[in-house]
Amino acid sequence: MLAPMADHPVLFIPGPTEVEPELRALLATPLVGHRQEAFVAVVQDVCSRLRELFLTAQPTAFETCAATALMEAGIRNLVPRSGRSLHLVCGAFSERWQQIAASCGRATDAMVVPLGHAHAPEQLRARLQQGPAVDAVCITHNETATGVIEPLQALASAVRATAPDTLVLADVVTSLGGAELRFDDWGLDFAFAGTQKCLALPPGITVYATSERARQRAAAMPERGFLLDLDRAVPETVAGKTLATPCVPLVLALQRQLQRVAAEGLPQRWARHLAMRDATLRWATQHGMAPFVADAAAHSPTVSCIDARGGDVPALAKRASAAGFLIDRGYGPLRDRAFRIGHMGDHGLPRLQQLLQAL
Repeated sequence: MLAPMADHPVLFIPGPTEVEPELRALLATPLVGHRQEAFVAVVQDVCSRLRELFLTAQPTAFETCAATALMEAGIRNLVPRSGRSLHLVCGAFSERWQQIAASCGRATDAMVVPLGHAHAPEQLRARLQQGPAVDAVCITHNETATGVIEPLQALASAVRATAPDTLVLADVVTSLGGAELRFDDWGLDFAFAGTQKCLALPPGITVYATSERARQRAAAMPERGFLLDLDRAVPETVAGKTLATPCVPLVLALQRQLQRVAAEGLPQRWARHLAMRDATLRWATQHGMAPFVADAAAHSPTVSCIDARGGDVPALAKRASAAGFLIDRGYGPLRDRAFRIGHMGDHGLPRLQQLLQAL
């Protein structure tokens, strides 16, 4: 793992995350045509390797866009115009998904918990039993704004048991590649993540997985768009024929990063993130601060949101900057009250300890 760089501040914000030199070098290689045989093979390989990342036998694909676009694609492809989506809101990004659904003309419901809290599966089960019926439940696995990780496996199980025809859609933007995620075993139907978080690449590509029943619903959905038409985009991308010109250098870097992830091993990668989380929260407690999230079971492995308890957050951020690091001073209403450290991607304990010592 790298020591702080002299030429730029090392990113410990919740995204974008630090990109290793090997990957930055790949991004500077000469362009190739996206229809050239060699690059078509790269696209096919990336789609195959993404199945290993999502732990799925289902097709996986990617698109050159922000992850927010896949929030919209999930609604347009998987929730009928006359249908309804249920959103588990626990912070700014889960709230955004509900806003996107409403902007697409869908009826939406929300189960809202206070900032710093996760949803209880039994409450979701009760809501689904009481109605009204919903076509999809939208869950943000890891709420980046607050450092809450939802019990996605248990929540998805509650949906499957209570409303078996309802699809489970998951924003795994700051969990995929950093926290345990099992697409098939957990019964998910649609999940997506950007490259700029746990995959430790620049922003610009969103990777995603779809279930068979999700693709069947998409195929029957009118007016689902063009670029993010899942019925067409998934098989064509898997075949190496992206619908539009992708970000070629980023696809090359993604292929290499997926190779690196496989070499490390997903269980080892998950364990590394947990170790960084534990070190961060232990440091916070030792210095009179506390996790913003009270329930230890909901502590994110990838983003720690720390209640400064009246401490001087701007001064802390300046101290980090002077040592060659960048941390986040808190999102929205938590700014300068609860700061965030994004310990995800290719960071390890040695580099994290350098940051914590500087703070």
